[in-house]
Amino acid sequence: MNNIIYVGKHALTWTVSRHVHRGWELIYCTGGSGEMVFEDRALRYSANDVAVIPPMLPHENQSAEGFTNIHMNLMDAALPSTEPLIIRADSNGFLLDAFRAAFYYYSEAAVGRALLPIYGQLITAFLTTYQSFRRHSEVVQQIEDNILQHYPDCSYDLNAYLGSLPFNTEYLKKLFKKETGLTPLQYLTDKRLENAARTLSTFYGKGNVSETARLCGFADPLYFSRLFKKKYGVSPRSYAGEPALPEASNPDSVKIML
Repeated sequence: MNNIIYVGKHALTWTVSRHVHRGWELIYCTGGSGEMVFEDRALRYSANDVAVIPPMLPHENQSAEGFTNIHMNLMDAALPSTEPLIIRADSNGFLLDAFRAAFYYYSEAAVGRALLPIYGQLITAFLTTYQSFRRHSEVVQQIEDNILQHYPDCSYDLNAYLGSLPFNTEYLKKLFKKETGLTPLQYLTDKRLENAARTLSTFYGKGNVSETARLCGFADPLYFSRLFKKKYGVSPRSYAGEPALPEASNPDSVKIML
């Protein structure tokens, strides 16, 4: 299942004539933009989009500015739709890394025979998850991805990152809160505290409050302790001494551990 049977690349190209595949075709646009043209529709794509094309569906690829891509064919793939889709990939490039690795291992036959099926499973799982759960606008998703990539770093400057985007910073903060329920700073702080709670529950985290604070993005242990107690109701040191998850039927009785 999800067996990759071919992986190729297009250097700068303007058109791919009408054709059809027995299996699924996945096309990661690495640069440029264009349209996937079908009998009854045309789907626009740009860099970091993935075109998902079902088997036996005639299509062509057209572009005014040109495009580059990595494309692959899979047999018996478990993908989210029987209709053609354009799915926006993660801004961190993890899916692109998987496509690049698949291209490499398709060419490297000795190791590739063992690893290609794994990349087929990984890529289809990525795409299914993105289609099912990524519901934010592109810029909000980009902010969330950036926070998730950098939140453990004490030197991460969220305001500087927001200021680097081609939008008004206050507009971005309002839009982020509208779509997620939290401001970017609240989202960043929550991720750091959740990571700290998980760390404190491990053997490593017990008795190492200052080090836990630093590893989870807080330069000031006292500030970390105040925020932690406000969120979880106990100090970090007390939290570290609690059982991992008490057994109880009342949800309120385990609230501080969630």
